[in-house]
Amino acid sequence: MSIREEAEQRELEYFSPYAAYSRDTRGRERQELPCDIRTEYQRDRDRILHSKSFRRLKHKTQVFLSPQGDHYRTRLTHTLEVSQLSRTIAKALLLNDDLVDAIALGHDLGHTPFGHAGERALNQVCPCGFAHFEQSVRVVELLEKKGEGLNLTWEVRDGIKNHRTSGNPSTLEGKIVRYCDKIAYINHDIDDAERAGILREADIPEEYRRIMGYSTRERLNTLIHDVIRSSQGKNDIVMSPQMEEAMQELRKFMFVHVYHNPLAKTEEGKAVGMIQSLYEYYEKHVEKLPAEYIDLIEKRGEQTQRVICDYISGMTDQYSIQKFSELFIPKSWQV
Repeated sequence: MSIREEAEQRELEYFSPYAAYSRDTRGRERQELPCDIRTEYQRDRDRILHSKSFRRLKHKTQVFLSPQGDHYRTRLTHTLEVSQLSRTIAKALLLNDDLVDAIALGHDLGHTPFGHAGERALNQVCPCGFAHFEQSVRVVELLEKKGEGLNLTWEVRDGIKNHRTSGNPSTLEGKIVRYCDKIAYINHDIDDAERAGILREADIPEEYRRIMGYSTRERLNTLIHDVIRSSQGKNDIVMSPQMEEAMQELRKFMFVHVYHNPLAKTEEGKAVGMIQSLYEYYEKHVEKLPAEYIDLIEKRGEQTQRVICDYISGMTDQYSIQKFSELFIPKSWQV
């Protein structure tokens, strides 16, 4: 019996009957020989972790554009926090923590530079629309490894696609990530907003603090415990009604006071204009795209507008600024 088979056997003996067992995966689009050491979901996690799109997350905005400080979240640190929270819940509920890890690490791979501002910019200018959760799936299915994709299991791709608020993941592990994405960003965005001086802990309505806690640490602890208690012994991942309502109301509060706050979003208009200018430039000059993207159009038959979005959404904040500068800002003449 291989090390992988021993691991699969331990899952059967230890995990909840509601868990997604590695040996029962629906598999990959392209069949592969199994690894002798790692389970299928462990392989998926490793493939995402070693991908170029994962590494680029460290230079992509979470909420605050180009923050001057070492401790503001980036898209990468957000992803790692979602992974940690998800694994904590999965382990407590005896679910497959390798699967939640893979989904969490991959859920934001398709995010644009400049956070949701970049996403809105591409959605407005591209005729076929743009949504980061769909792009994340496209990254792992097609764009990584120069058009080969990562060939991930069905369950991981399903979890990535359905991590948004309106999503409906097919596994409990996917449902954990869906919750933890919101738990993570609401609370770490409060922390970053306080660091930026646009929000104080005392500004958060007392009715939410009384239920969830009076600090980021307390709220995370309360919310995670509530998910675990409310989901134990169930074929579902849920919160208590009171806690879920409080979290959703806190999320609405954050949209008003942070996500749409003029101080936090001072530079967003510039970012949107820059992203849309890049899109319009490459739409007129498709030949200026890198060769691997031109191949997607000419050899794979991919839609030009979609491939332009692929290229721009894969950029980091700084790289998009650099490309904009190269294309639109005159340089001084050098002899």
